Amino acid sequence: MSAVATAAADRWRGVATEDVDEFSASVAGLLRRRSRRLLARLAYPYRRQIALAGLLILVRSTAYLSIPYLIGLGIDKGVRPGKAGDLTTLAEIGLALIGVLVINALSNYVFLRLSGRIGQQSLFDLRTLLFAHVQELSLSFYERYTSGRIISRLTSDVEALNELLATGLTSVVTSLLSVIAITAILIHLDPRLGVVALVAMPLVLALTWWFRHNSARSYRAVRRAIVLVIVQYVESLGGIRAVHAFRREPRNQQIFEDVNGRYRDANIWSNRLASTFGPGISLLGRLTTAAVLLFGGYLVVEGQLTLGVLTAFVLYLRQFFEPMQDLSQFYNIFQAAGAALEKLAGVIEEAPTVPEPASPVQLTQARGAIAFEGVTFAYLDKPVLHDINIEIPAGQIVALVG
Repeated sequence: MSAVATAAADRWRGVATEDVDEFSASVAGLLRRRSRRLLARLAYPYRRQIALAGLLILVRSTAYLSIPYLIGLGIDKGVRPGKAGDLTTLAEIGLALIGVLVINALSNYVFLRLSGRIGQQSLFDLRTLLFAHVQELSLSFYERYTSGRIISRLTSDVEALNELLATGLTSVVTSLLSVIAITAILIHLDPRLGVVALVAMPLVLALTWWFRHNSARSYRAVRRAIVLVIVQYVESLGGIRAVHAFRREPRNQQIFEDVNGRYRDANIWSNRLASTFGPGISLLGRLTTAAVLLFGGYLVVEGQLTLGVLTAFVLYLRQFFEPMQDLSQFYNIFQAAGAALEKLAGVIEEAPTVPEPASPVQLTQARGAIAFEGVTFAYLDKPVLHDINIEIPAGQIVALVG
């Protein structure tokens, strides 16, 4: 289907400017700013709980990152290859390791309970805000926005944010903190091995930039496509009597197959990006680990490095690349939620064309009569009736047909 034909086919669905997949720098900046405003609005009532959740993340991450260090310390101080071990030191390190594992588990439990409550309450507030707001918007808004699109905002877009708040956001924050902290730890443990480990970082950053750039476009396409699918469902089933009366079934089926195909293709594109990023990071991680083991083993044989430090270094290296591999999945959730947030923020910031009066007058007793004085009717920016003055007495019916 050509671009012109596609645009013509989409026009009846109320396509708005929010469905563009690529934006200029100024428009992209505007979308990000209004998305941040909406997030800040949702998060502000729970700022104390969010601060507590951040503290729990630090406690959990600190406990998790201390595990390789304690294992390496146990090997060097308690086992001491080639020498008699120190059972007292080994027992102390073992108890410390158990304590760290307990702290990590407890902080993770409390954090998951707290973050789940914050996320669900924020989504409750968002759904309530959206429902109240769309009821206040003027009729001109609904000439551009079909009911299917509004339902998509209240369902699939909110669900995308649910996935972000449930797992994605906390996982991304934890992964980023881990990567930064482990980078410093690797350099501190042994600068020589740290340099070997960081040789792969330019390739990792280049692959991450490529994935970030392309996945943002792919997820806008995915969100646009799923909206069209929902619109076709809602509009067709909502007007099923008219569909049967005018024998629209074949045409509606053709339209649905078209939008369903777009949704399939957008998801295939997104999955192709993720299937390249994840294995690519995994390959770089394994090659880096092999290089560290080779060089570190040489240093151990030469007596320039202890076995405990090498063991801790390899364990930290695994902790370094594991979250980076998972970032592809988290980034998928993040991009889907980001695309949904742009659309939700756009609806929230939509202002009624007919605002409520600053000082509304309460209707004490209705007489049934209606008067229109100097009223103009228009479709978008095209007036069709000018300066209408009509008085309709109680009990009389007047129809404007056009």
